[in-house]
Amino acid sequence: MTPDLDSLATALHAETDDLLKGSPQLAPWRPAVGIAPKLTDAELVTLAMTQAMLGFTSEARWLRHARSHLRHLFPYLPKQPGYNKRLRKAAELLRRVTRLLATDTSVWSDDVWVADSTPVECGRSRETVKRSDLAGWAEYGYCASHSRFFWGLRLHLVCTLQGLPVAFALTGAKADERETLVDLLAAEPALLTSRPGQTLIDDKNYFGRDFEHQLAEQDIRLLRPARKGEPKRPGAPLFKPLRQVIESVSETFKGQLDLEQHRGRTPGGVITRVMQRILALTAAIWHNDHMGQPVLRSLTAYDH
Repeated sequence: MTPDLDSLATALHAETDDLLKGSPQLAPWRPAVGIAPKLTDAELVTLAMTQAMLGFTSEARWLRHARSHLRHLFPYLPKQPGYNKRLRKAAELLRRVTRLLATDTSVWSDDVWVADSTPVECGRSRETVKRSDLAGWAEYGYCASHSRFFWGLRLHLVCTLQGLPVAFALTGAKADERETLVDLLAAEPALLTSRPGQTLIDDKNYFGRDFEHQLAEQDIRLLRPARKGEPKRPGAPLFKPLRQVIESVSETFKGQLDLEQHRGRTPGGVITRVMQRILALTAAIWHNDHMGQPVLRSLTAYDH
């Protein structure tokens, strides 16, 4: 098997199908009596991943492309309204499949993580802000990396040094990164109970005595640059190059997987579209790992 889009889609479909056969309760709910869908849930997950991998931000354009070029993978394709409804209902299934793939990689057990957040813009005009269904969750925030304000959300990521997403959360743009990280780790205690002495690399915004104490209680060693006025922190010259990993992962989401062009207009729509992109990156790393590729986070073999 070679690392190309067809082999990735086939492997993901088989993995998802096996998961649903063993745990059918993970499939989106549907009435016991009714017409069985022509597009299976495993095909839906694969179709969603492939859309994100190929960079189609419009569902209508994506389905037209799939009908013309991907019939060998998807014999039946729904119309855009049906695809959109099923995809939104499958957000939890996308998350479960993402975690299944991540745990099936050789880098899942890495003892060094990197964490950061990145903006997920959801609108630019004042009218959009006033009328959007995202109002109340999305809010104005500031992106220091690009020196600009934005209206939307933040994607908080915890990744391995190879770029594999370990944990993630979507919050308002003003959410405190430290509080979100603590809550993210507390929501999945099993992540840390099996990893004593985990090292976490953050930027200088992840500071504070109470914050570091909370991490230390979970047996996490925090490495970050010293803030202005602080004494030099141990290990700074060593982990500074590693700190760029999380920036590179964010750039993969935005530059190759079009995170900022998600086109979500409702909370459910945004969540699903973000999950599609996290699934796509995780699936590529999973497949590259099993294929023995030297660079696990490379999407080049799959994005065309």
